[in-house]
Amino acid sequence: MAASASQLALFALHARDQGFGARRECPIPRILDKSRASASVVSVRHDLVFSTRRSSGSCAGFGLLQNMGSVAPLPQQHQLGYDLLMSAVTLSGALGSLRFFDELAKRDVFDKKLSRKLVHICVGLIFMLFWPLFSDAPRARYLAAIAPLTNALRMVAFGTGLLENKAFVKAVSRDGHPRELLKGPLYYAITISIATLFFWRNSPCGVVTIANLCAGDGFADIFGRKYGRWKLPYNPNKSLQGSVAMFVMSAAFSMLYTFLFSQLGYFDMGVRTIIGIVAVSLATTVVESLPISSALDDNLTVPATAMAVGLLTL
Repeated sequence: MAASASQLALFALHARDQGFGARRECPIPRILDKSRASASVVSVRHDLVFSTRRSSGSCAGFGLLQNMGSVAPLPQQHQLGYDLLMSAVTLSGALGSLRFFDELAKRDVFDKKLSRKLVHICVGLIFMLFWPLFSDAPRARYLAAIAPLTNALRMVAFGTGLLENKAFVKAVSRDGHPRELLKGPLYYAITISIATLFFWRNSPCGVVTIANLCAGDGFADIFGRKYGRWKLPYNPNKSLQGSVAMFVMSAAFSMLYTFLFSQLGYFDMGVRTIIGIVAVSLATTVVESLPISSALDDNLTVPATAMAVGLLTL
């Protein structure tokens, strides 16, 4: 608890010095709702010593999440500036992760197909880790969506030839042709933007959609290529091993991220949610294995299915 509080205090002091105003209130958004915790700010040297009273129903054994506690809500006059800062941090993180894979592609560290799928898996999952940094303001989701929307614009710019980056094209495309960025990679960025704008932290549907798109579809391709000996009778381009990986990874990462966000107080994770996650993962696995997914694009059919089934079950 002491380590977490001191880290939050240092961040708050830095944010205040950067111009968040003279009021000595911590510019960190509420991260747990009132049903999970209550907090009071004790005025001891810069008003940054936190006193947390945990509710008796909190989950034991997850020290990091438990010790985060609940801090004073961000004053409304500071929310816009804070969220703009978090939007810049999120965009930097997203572009930084893409730059990392650009460098790997330049050095041929991974096979081209594997490199492309690692980008597919990591970018969306990393992006969701930035969501809790934003405040509770209604505009927060729009500022968070700047990162995937910027990525979509980059796909258009590189795909149409307005900009040139051979390493980036190599990292995210199948055949190394820039026009390919206007298909799957562009759909990927757009669907993550839609999940952010429409579901955000208010519903597990957005989290599950992105987890199915990134982890499920990504690992399905990796396992299918390496171990896919048993081809599906209705689609010889897909394998049983790949479909099993799709279901397992979709469900596993959906539950992991839903649990994380539930521990942070954004929504509950009960039996219904778990059943809904299994239903969504099963539905996306079936759709991903169909020939229509190859004809259209997995980056369209998988998230569309996840959203449709998620709205009914989650």
